[in-house]
Amino acid sequence: MPRQYLPFYEVKNRPALIVDSVHPSGLTLSHWRGAATPAELRDDTSAGSVLNALRQNHPGLQSEWVTANHFDVDGFVGVWSLLNPERALQREALLREMAVIGDFRELDLGKPAAEEALQLVCWLNAVEKERFYPPFGAEDREESEVRLSPAKFGFFLPAFGKVLAQPETGRHHWQAEYDRVLEDYALIHGPQTHLTAYPSLGLVVVETPRPVHYYALFSVTVGYDAVLSLYHGNRYELEQKYTTWIDLASRPTLPRVSLAPLAARLNALEDSSAAGQWHAEPVTDTGPILRRDRQPLRKVQRYANPYERPVLPSSIPPEALKNKVKGYLEEKYAGIVPKKYWTWEEVKRLNRG
Repeated sequence: MPRQYLPFYEVKNRPALIVDSVHPSGLTLSHWRGAATPAELRDDTSAGSVLNALRQNHPGLQSEWVTANHFDVDGFVGVWSLLNPERALQREALLREMAVIGDFRELDLGKPAAEEALQLVCWLNAVEKERFYPPFGAEDREESEVRLSPAKFGFFLPAFGKVLAQPETGRHHWQAEYDRVLEDYALIHGPQTHLTAYPSLGLVVVETPRPVHYYALFSVTVGYDAVLSLYHGNRYELEQKYTTWIDLASRPTLPRVSLAPLAARLNALEDSSAAGQWHAEPVTDTGPILRRDRQPLRKVQRYANPYERPVLPSSIPPEALKNKVKGYLEEKYAGIVPKKYWTWEEVKRLNRG
């Protein structure tokens, strides 16, 4: 039975396969925290759960409708795969890699499918911005992402197959971002960058000259959930990755901790004449960032790459800043054991405590 895409706002009238979203209607194939994805189908990405279901010929795949409540690389790959199951299983490794790069920003050019997956992700990114609006850009529009995203699916679902078959046909779209990623990847993996990992804290410290593309920055953070970036000129950002917003299936994680108390401590250390304040988003944000700003960035700006946003200098020396972050996380994680599938209530309760 051929399947069809269904806008999310219509799902209450037609039970559907729910991709990268949550809804009580139909089979859920989502890595969102608390989503009712069957245990045998769980994967780190939602597209991975879709491909697991297709590979297993899961009995829950009987619905003719497929939906998602937003458009992003992971969700799109999942929806496209359900509509094109035979082709999806033929290109399974590539599609899985696309979902990881798109959602977690974890690029590993050592993987066989990574280079082509990166080209396709960059094609999606470029065309999405050119024809529609960037991720989280719906904030600036009158209608919600749920109402606006069907137009993206309407365009990309029929267009993707051609570029998947021949990435060269989309080169004029993907080339610029692809080249930037490779340049920044070389910097992050080169002698100008120093990495320090703290496995017990789930933290990687990346000391590098300048802000880079996320796919390069997070390429050295696989298996970790927090990234402290130290750039030349006393410019810093501490980010909690999306890997702790979802239900990660492959490994246990530590729960997120609120960065607001750390922001207050850093503000107390700053030279009072310096412009800007440290702040961070709540633990429930998809990717909280602790950074100095004159005014908080909007979500669309925070989702953009680090090199696309200003990073204010701090009066705190790099080593002192690193020690403050490390000490704060050691304090908050004392006695906490990593595990899979933290609930939001557990995370909130730990932070209240």
